[in-house]
Amino acid sequence: MHNHSDASAVGAEGAGVTEAPCGQDGGGDATSFSVTLEDGLTLECGAHIAPLDIAYCAYGTLSPKRDNVILVCHALTGDQYVAETHPVTGKPGWWSRAVGPGNAIDTDRFYVICVNVLGGCMGSSGPKTLRGNGEPWGTDFPPITIRDMVFAQARLLDHLGIGRLFAAIGGSMGGMQVLQWVASFPERVGAAMPIATAPFHSAQNIAFNEVSRQAICGDPDWCGGRYWAHGTIPAKGLAVARMMAHITYLSEEALTQKFGRRTRRDAVPSHDAASKGTSLFGEIFEVESYLRHQGSSFVRRFDANSYLTITRALDYFDLSADYDGDLSAPFHNCATRFCIISFTSDWLFPTSQSRLLARALNKAGVNVSFVEIESDRGHDAFLLDEPDLERTMRGFINGAAEQAGLGGRHAS
Repeated sequence: MHNHSDASAVGAEGAGVTEAPCGQDGGGDATSFSVTLEDGLTLECGAHIAPLDIAYCAYGTLSPKRDNVILVCHALTGDQYVAETHPVTGKPGWWSRAVGPGNAIDTDRFYVICVNVLGGCMGSSGPKTLRGNGEPWGTDFPPITIRDMVFAQARLLDHLGIGRLFAAIGGSMGGMQVLQWVASFPERVGAAMPIATAPFHSAQNIAFNEVSRQAICGDPDWCGGRYWAHGTIPAKGLAVARMMAHITYLSEEALTQKFGRRTRRDAVPSHDAASKGTSLFGEIFEVESYLRHQGSSFVRRFDANSYLTITRALDYFDLSADYDGDLSAPFHNCATRFCIISFTSDWLFPTSQSRLLARALNKAGVNVSFVEIESDRGHDAFLLDEPDLERTMRGFINGAAEQAGLGGRHAS
């Protein structure tokens, strides 16, 4: 049962707020919602976005005490459809193996919320959002930060009458949001699980993002960011950006095991390639075909200007920037219980960065556990079937629930 209406009824007093369900799950109960906050949000850059649209999905039943809420934060190319069929792609939710009845994030026990980030393209305010003049923001959308994303989520929780999260959980950029949640609102987060993430974006990661952004901006169909006015999208550039990023999500071992140097039988170059309809520059290797598929499918569900906006937010992220490089400072006197998870083959957010975070939390006197999981699947391991990850998540959540005095399943 999805008992959402009680939550929204206790939220903001109704002035300047509109809310509507915008989707259903297989059981007929609404799981996808949209809220418009007319007074908007002031960003770190000083710009003010009003009204502020926030799209989110919610699963499970909110307890009478409102103490069983888990916020799941999504990664760069994710969205709010964490545990249900995606309305655009028709594919299962991106973390349906973790979120659901009886899963590690048990929706029979917890009320789970996932919010489309500020700057996204699945309903929350972003470059695709229409302005007062009837046109999308486009590249006029202000620069945002991970902190801005978190503050928008906090505004949503305020509206829903949820003062405190039982837990905040997320991987990659989602993990950054989890860290920012604790840094900004330590009193509102009981437990935190940042997975495959880091307290700042490295120079190498910024470099990868810049190559992706240049691919988009270099596409003639980008049209200075006003591609909608020309009836087109920078499909080639966005596809290349996705291909570039996807390589960083995998490991050399994963690519070797899945593809190796295998070639497509119908595209092997030879001295008479032209007569056979093949080319030295065609889809020769299986890994090439795989990446092109990833690129083309991504174009159908993601907005190019959102990609530019969100990758910039990633690059700006550095928790210690306001504390003279002292990473422990944001977490002093923090009572949040942490579980940090990394993967051995993740070279995008390597274990060394998780250890750096764990040491900073220890220095701040925070209750923190750290788990490095053996995996050859690279950064994307947090999205895949990894039994050790499932056991770690379930153990930490159950332990935190016991400590918080939460019982078993909540009656619907």
